[in-house]
Amino acid sequence: SKKDTLFKIDSYLTVVLIHLIKNQVEGRLTNSWAASIRASIRKIQYLNLKENKTSYYIKENEWDETLENAIEFAIGDASVEVENGAYSPFQLEEMVDRNSIITTAKNFLALTYSYSTKDLLAVINDNLTLLPGGEDWKFGRKNK
Repeated sequence: SKKDTLFKIDSYLTVVLIHLIKNQVEGRLTNSWAASIRASIRKIQYLNLKENKTSYYIKENEWDETLENAIEFAIGDASVEVENGAYSPFQLEEMVDRNSIITTAKNFLALTYSYSTKDLLAVINDNLTLLPGGEDWKFGRKNK
């Protein structure tokens, strides 16, 4: 059903946001985080395309409300993981640049409308190198 599909999309979007929050606060990018972002964006692309293969459940310009709702939960969930749980959700809320996280998430989501599944991997990887610590990740240098 549409509701189930939107719930799944929201779950994968929350995973993307959690990793973008960790990336922003810790200033590094791990292989694990990159893999989770890649897999989640790919699954969002798959789920968002309706069965008719010509329209979407969430159109490219309709992500704002979904992102605003998801980031609230993502900050709370990320507090368990950022710096091994060093910050409460309240502390993390103060540290996170929400607009930057949402803009970055929108950039990744936009790729799902512009690229085929086949081409998506390389484009996501290119965009991951633009994140804090992305160059170090690309060249296999250890982050912090």
